[in-house]
Amino acid sequence: MSSSAQDPFYIVKEEIQESIDKLLSTFHHWERIPPDSVEQVHLTKELLAGCESIEWQVDELGKTIDVAARDPSWYGINEAELERRRRWTSNARNQVRNVKKAVVSGKEANGLSTSSADGMRRELMRLASPHQTEGSNQYPTQDNDDLISSESDRQLLLIKQQDEELDELSASVERIGGVSLTIHEELLAQEKIIDDLGNEMESTSNRLDFVQKKVGMIMKKAGAKGQIMMILFLLVLFIVLFVLVFFT
Repeated sequence: MSSSAQDPFYIVKEEIQESIDKLLSTFHHWERIPPDSVEQVHLTKELLAGCESIEWQVDELGKTIDVAARDPSWYGINEAELERRRRWTSNARNQVRNVKKAVVSGKEANGLSTSSADGMRRELMRLASPHQTEGSNQYPTQDNDDLISSESDRQLLLIKQQDEELDELSASVERIGGVSLTIHEELLAQEKIIDDLGNEMESTSNRLDFVQKKVGMIMKKAGAKGQIMMILFLLVLFIVLFVLVFFT
């Protein structure tokens, strides 16, 4: 099986070509029925709606060709293939445009003249013949598959964009996780520091209580002079303890 059989462009192309063939068949039938008949009015609406639908599909397919042309190697195609695709879409647009023009003109003039109808028919046959020649001679498999590139190329582009967005999101999640871990470690360190400080404060408080009790006992036993000396001694001791606690 050729690679074109798996190329979405050719799957979509085949579907559009089938729609164009059906449109041309309906148009040829529309030419043969009497003007202003109920059937012609119905077919006129059907033809115009079909032209609008096919034109939109061909335009979307053309957009995918433009996308592929930006980086052909990424999609596995070359310039010759791009040119074949552009040529087919141009031919398809001309076919649909001529049908639409003929129907609108017939609607406005209550039917085409024989010469203008014949001329339009010849133009449609001329535009259709390159497709048939290319399919029967050079690219039989391509013409049979020729149409899904539009949807597939768009999907491939969307998948590529989604992969890039997922990569960015993954990187952001990793960064957030790293920051959260750092904050957690910092909180644990701060908690340990607070616990150590609490233990130091409790130990210092116990020491001060012990010293105060000792001072009280000594002051009761000493006289006025002894009390003054004791106060000076305690002041010096307090300064020493303060330095030991807060500066070591």
